[in-house]
Amino acid sequence: MVKFYQHTFSFEHAWDNVTYAFWLRYPNPFASHVIGCDVIDRHVDPDTGVLRTTRLIHKQGVMPRWGRHLIKNADAYIVEESEVDPKTQTMVTRTKNLNHVRVMQVEETLTFTVHPENPKWTQVKTEARIVSEMRWGLTGRVENFGITKFMDNSVRARKGMAHILERLRHNAALAGTPVAAAATTGAPLDC
Repeated sequence: MVKFYQHTFSFEHAWDNVTYAFWLRYPNPFASHVIGCDVIDRHVDPDTGVLRTTRLIHKQGVMPRWGRHLIKNADAYIVEESEVDPKTQTMVTRTKNLNHVRVMQVEETLTFTVHPENPKWTQVKTEARIVSEMRWGLTGRVENFGITKFMDNSVRARKGMAHILERLRHNAALAGTPVAAAATTGAPLDC
């Protein structure tokens, strides 16, 4: 059995600003479970101009009481691979957990594009696949927990991005520059 999740959301911010905020989203008050984030590889494809990044994210997981005997350490390590194409104004990120994969594998794809009806906004499509290899009748229970937790975390992730976008807007206003200009000043693209 596999659980799927799909959701589309719009930020009332330009694509440049939303994709910039994505790189700055940790830390934020809605992601206290994120312990660290490291860039493993980052390069621009010389032929296409696409920025490709691989990051390792360390998160502190939460286990329900019934699942605590399944996993000794709830820390999770996630690999995130992304491609940013400035020509088509598309960013695609793919994440999946590296540990606890027999208990539950979570694969998420986010696609950031210019909103089709308002070019000043950004549309984000979230797709997730959650699968468990547990036996003894636990598969469905683990997958149901996973999809519920994923939906809750998606709401918190959107709030975290909105928080970072508001900080960018506020900082740009203080500096007297448009947010889009602030996003291209060469600030480091760290977690």
